[in-house]
Amino acid sequence: MRLATAPRTRPVRPAAPSLPPLDSLQTTHHELLLALDQLSRLLHDVQRDGATPELRAIARSVTRFIDETGRQHHAQEEHSVFPALLDSGDVDLVQHVRRLQQDHGWLEEDWLELGPQLDALAHGIGGYDLAALMEAAEVFAELYREHIALEESVVYPEAQRRI
Repeated sequence: MRLATAPRTRPVRPAAPSLPPLDSLQTTHHELLLALDQLSRLLHDVQRDGATPELRAIARSVTRFIDETGRQHHAQEEHSVFPALLDSGDVDLVQHVRRLQQDHGWLEEDWLELGPQLDALAHGIGGYDLAALMEAAEVFAELYREHIALEESVVYPEAQRRI
């Protein structure tokens, strides 16, 4: 059966609203948690099988995602979410946001140590210590999971009410 060649006309509609910032940030949290699980599996697979081409490709993907999306995510929170909460006058909320800002700094420090080693693994150029990489990845993932839990359980619900 052939499809008709004449283009269908559809009514003009207003553009769909963009995803609200908090929904988008929560989606990124989900993706980050998946990337952290993938990183852990990757390193255990490398320990078992060596740095195969398939595992190096996964390492490149995880590295790129955290490098780009993770950092953009933090910048968006710092710009779009945290300022209103810091100005709220709510002492407990301000304390939580300050902790999250500190976490962003620590996550960046951890990534500056972890990222180049993971990148070396990803490109098969050596220069990484797998045991140290596994330990650093676990510390990084633990902090990230705690960070996301605080944002999702306390800070984002409050931001939703205020922003």
